[in-house]
Amino acid sequence: MSLLTKSIRILKSSSKMERGNLKIILLAGGSSPEREISLRSGKAIYKALLELNYEVFLVDPALGKNQPKSIEEFFNPYLHKDFQSTKNYIEAFQLEIFKNVDLVFIILHGKWGEDGTVQSILDLMGLKYTGTGVLGSSICIDKHLSKVIVKHFGIATPEWKILNKIDKLNPEKVLEEVGLPCIFKPNDQGSTIGFSFVERIEDMKNAFDEALKYSDQVLIEKYIKGREITVSILGNEALPIIEVKPKHKLYDYECKYTKGMTEYICPAILDENLVNEIQRQALVAFQACGGKIFGRVDLILDEKNIPYFLEINTIPGMTDLSLVPMAAKSIGLSFNQLVNKIIELSIE
Repeated sequence: MSLLTKSIRILKSSSKMERGNLKIILLAGGSSPEREISLRSGKAIYKALLELNYEVFLVDPALGKNQPKSIEEFFNPYLHKDFQSTKNYIEAFQLEIFKNVDLVFIILHGKWGEDGTVQSILDLMGLKYTGTGVLGSSICIDKHLSKVIVKHFGIATPEWKILNKIDKLNPEKVLEEVGLPCIFKPNDQGSTIGFSFVERIEDMKNAFDEALKYSDQVLIEKYIKGREITVSILGNEALPIIEVKPKHKLYDYECKYTKGMTEYICPAILDENLVNEIQRQALVAFQACGGKIFGRVDLILDEKNIPYFLEINTIPGMTDLSLVPMAAKSIGLSFNQLVNKIIELSIE
């Protein structure tokens, strides 16, 4: 399918919604290590929602009933550090504004936002929200479980081992079962937080301890040398593939969020049949794990052009450097049109 045809199909499927009638709560911030990125994404979405003439209310669940008094204060990641806590979430959802709202736009990245916890609260409250539901969110953020599922559907994924915090790390066993080099990462975090690239057996203990700072489970994954690619999902469509070429050996936190540290090729220069197969696999993986509305599937293409599934992001970044807006732009969807399409799919 051509990019033009895909763009037209997505745009034509848009409903004729009365934008001015919708009251939307934008949930941003949160208490995960990805708080700063959530606020950056939230700021971009807030601007889009205003330009689309929605009535918008900002809520940071990590601050409970003590919400910021101004827009500038809300999006400042360096404020309120002493007040951020998951213990404040329930108070936040008891705010009066939740009694009269049409949709909650969730842009909380990582744990306590992308893992089904917030979605379960909103379900209990009977409120509609953007993106994936409770079960899909909890499956997709669990790297181990999502790999088990996609492997069942015939999609290749690098060999891996999962360890709990109570498990004793056995480097020789990791070497035997996974090999070197390998990746150590928290099983339920994103943005390469707690991520280590390990080339020597003596470095495994430090990598294990680093990952445990952010999760009770550590995923140890075989390193596949190749091209890093990502497929954005919007509705039931796989958007054009993006190839990610970081200046570092791997697409780490600095490369993701620092301008000039990564080259993006969109659409990726690949054979058409290979493109179709990668997009098919990404869509199958996303839907098999319960993904809905929008998201992103990350893969690596090895030197023999075999794609390997890595992970799913159900609330991907929406900053000026983010990949979903970049993929949408490549088929003619502006950032505002993308935000509006997410809303329309979530209201249906």
